[in-house]
Amino acid sequence: VVVNDAGMVWVGRRLPNEEYTGETRLWQFPQGGIDEGEDAEAAARRELHEETSISSVSLLAQADGWLTYDLPEALIGKALKGKYRGQKQRWFVYRFEGDETEINVEEPAGGEKPEFDAWAWMPIGDLPAKAVPFKVELYETLIAKLRAMPELSLS
Repeated sequence: VVVNDAGMVWVGRRLPNEEYTGETRLWQFPQGGIDEGEDAEAAARRELHEETSISSVSLLAQADGWLTYDLPEALIGKALKGKYRGQKQRWFVYRFEGDETEINVEEPAGGEKPEFDAWAWMPIGDLPAKAVPFKVELYETLIAKLRAMPELSLS
C-alpha cells in the first residue's frame, strides 16, 4: 500500500484478463509473489517497482499476520497461472516520496508486462466498492487493520 502526503492510497486498474473478463470493478493495490528465499518486505518493494515503476518510498508499517482470499470456482485452474486457488498475502505500507512522473504503469520498470492501464490516488475506504468482488473481504480486513494503526493517517 502506497500512501501520499494527503493520506490517499495508490490504486491501479487491472488490465482485463482471464481472471476479470466482463468485470468492471478492476481497481486494486499492487501485489505479487515472494520468490523462494526472498524477504517479504524486499518482495513487496520489488513487486511495487515491477508493476508501477515506483521506488521512492519509505516503510511506514506492516500489517500483522497473513491475509487470504480464495478465487471463485469459475476461476480455479485459469487465474493465477492456473496453479493456485487463491493467495496468502503480507501487507506493507509505504510513504510515497517521489515525483508522480516516476509512476509508469504502461511501461513498468525492467520491461515487465503491464498489469494496469490506469492509476489514481483515492481514499482507502473507497477501494472495496471498486475492487474485484472476490478481493473485497480481504481489502475490508486490511483497511480495518491499517486504520487501527496510530502511525498512519489515511484519508
